[in-house]
Amino acid sequence: MAFHIVLVEPEIPANTGNISRTCAATGTFLHLVKPLGFSTDDKTLKRAGLDYWPSVKLEYHDSFEELQKLYPAGRYYYATTKAERRYTDFSFADGDFFVFGKETKGLPEELLRAHPETCMRIPMGEAVRSLNLSNSAAVVLYEGLRQTGFTGLF
Repeated sequence: MAFHIVLVEPEIPANTGNISRTCAATGTFLHLVKPLGFSTDDKTLKRAGLDYWPSVKLEYHDSFEELQKLYPAGRYYYATTKAERRYTDFSFADGDFFVFGKETKGLPEELLRAHPETCMRIPMGEAVRSLNLSNSAAVVLYEGLRQTGFTGLF
């Protein structure tokens, strides 16, 4: 088993490319929920992922609901600046899904309202609105990996 990173309507190819490289390095699944704000043939996307794309466990989904139907037993955690609880307040398990929204707007409000018990935030100062998407995904993923003993990694 492995963790899953879900990007809902990502807009910036370099962020998705960076996240794909992190997924390749950790054996994490990457799920891209359409519509995407770029072409998957984008040079920036490919450059950011370098030559690791063949190592990425990648799935495309037409909607978040489609993803949930494919993985109905999954535990989903929603990253948002609007959450009360920190990502370190949760006990993650192998196979969990970390869900991130688009760079300009985050996750849809209705999704956050439907799952307040699993919304999480990364603590930060007030000088910026949010962290970079690829940094946020790495921070949360590595906390999950730390909690599970970095199984399979050296």
